[in-house]
Amino acid sequence: MFVLTVDQRGSRRDVDRVAPLLAELGDRAALVRPFQRTAGDEIQAVADDPAAVVDLALDLVAREHWSIGIGVGPVEDPLPAETRAGRGPAFESARTAVDRAKSAPGRVAVEGPDPDSAADADTALALVAVLVARRTDEGRAAVEQMRHGSTQTDAARALGISKQAVSQRLSTAGWHVETAGRRLAERLLRKADS
Repeated sequence: MFVLTVDQRGSRRDVDRVAPLLAELGDRAALVRPFQRTAGDEIQAVADDPAAVVDLALDLVAREHWSIGIGVGPVEDPLPAETRAGRGPAFESARTAVDRAKSAPGRVAVEGPDPDSAADADTALALVAVLVARRTDEGRAAVEQMRHGSTQTDAARALGISKQAVSQRLSTAGWHVETAGRRLAERLLRKADS
């Protein structure tokens, strides 16, 4: 199981971004328990699908205001209806991970019962997170078009640029590297949870 603990960065000097984030994230079908505010500027969710965990973590990285801790391992059964009432090693690992994420590259960290497997997943996810975090607005727009299933021709039309410009933006944004990195992070999270 995977627990995501997400903390707003710089919340003492910023507006409360938790309520709008919760509204945007809504009830994602891939989550076992939805995101809920746990305390102050922190939210938590439970997932059992590593692909959903990677998608959520990188979505939060792109939003630029969050530290993301991912705890891997068992949770106490039965899992309570309220996310914030959950307990178990994955919840404890998520707490450790979010504290480490505050100063980690990409602002994401993974912790779990097998330190080597968790470290491998952590490294893969951090590399992709750094790539996503450094992306320009133009690169983000091109990647977003591709993520929604567009062809480069469709993306060019939607963005009002040439197909060659889309190709250049995708290359600069590291789209192909991100795609491979996501798959690697998913596999390593699955291994860390086995």
